[in-house]
Amino acid sequence: MEYISGEILTKDGLVTGYLGLEDNVVAGDRGKCSPPKKPLATGVIIPTCINAHTHLGDSFIRFHHLALPHNVKELVAPPAGLKHRLLKQATEQEILAGIQTSLQEMRTAGTSCFCDFREGGFLGIYQIRKALKHCPVDAVILSRPAQMVYNKDELDQLLENSDGIGLSSISDWESSEIEKLSLHVRKKKKLLALHASEVEREDIDQVLDLKPNLLIHMIAATKTDLERVNDASIPIVICPRSYLFFRLKHNLELMKNTGVTLLLGTDNAMINNPNILEEVKVLQKTKVFSLEELLTTITFTPRKALNLTDCIQGRDLSEKYIVLERDSLKLLYASK
Repeated sequence: MEYISGEILTKDGLVTGYLGLEDNVVAGDRGKCSPPKKPLATGVIIPTCINAHTHLGDSFIRFHHLALPHNVKELVAPPAGLKHRLLKQATEQEILAGIQTSLQEMRTAGTSCFCDFREGGFLGIYQIRKALKHCPVDAVILSRPAQMVYNKDELDQLLENSDGIGLSSISDWESSEIEKLSLHVRKKKKLLALHASEVEREDIDQVLDLKPNLLIHMIAATKTDLERVNDASIPIVICPRSYLFFRLKHNLELMKNTGVTLLLGTDNAMINNPNILEEVKVLQKTKVFSLEELLTTITFTPRKALNLTDCIQGRDLSEKYIVLERDSLKLLYASK
């Protein structure tokens, strides 16, 4: 039997000890003192990371080294943002190559699953599934209608081939159209996620009326907005490096004080690599959250929010775990 030792992340926080491994899988042998022999690695032991919000379809843009605008509307807002124009001009081979590079980056950084917003209707689903074909990273795929209108037949096809729907913003849709879409998604018992209050505050009543499973950003939300989201038990995904790029003010202390459930994502891959640990490092500098809290936002919490089955109870690491150096968060060891 081999061992890994250090601080083990549990639902009760970090606990000093060691874990015994058989064939690279956590076995029953564990303790709170030193392991019986020299460990394979010593550091912070956590379940593999979950990246709760990505846009991998625009990965290829990062490698063009363009001078991208630091304005959300100019860069990413549908349908005329620069991102969407570049996606229309790109070949499928170019898009797939970019996605595959991002998948490899996630894998080498200890991420085992990500939640991706797929633009482009059914074609977007096809592209991500093709890129994932020979990759050991799992995905929660949230598709999106090709146009910002409700089409029952299109939505049926999207939901049959994805885990749910991920929308840009309520501001991009007519209220009657997005309400019909929301009801359809709920009837199919699929996930509904949407960007909300990223640059400017959006009507929280309209947001909550859609009964989303997941909200992205909410950094322009008020204290009352966040309290209502917390009361509705809706998790919020925040993407700190994206806010730095767009020079957006955040409300992290308010989020912590209101007790909302937080997850982390890397957002658009054209801006930042999809290494979720880099988001943790950025938040560490704010000193708003402890390391335990931050590691929980990329392990146990997203597993519950996204209905993932591995180590959801927060104690058994199963076959998916990584060991990190505490100060640098450098990956020291990972399960196969």
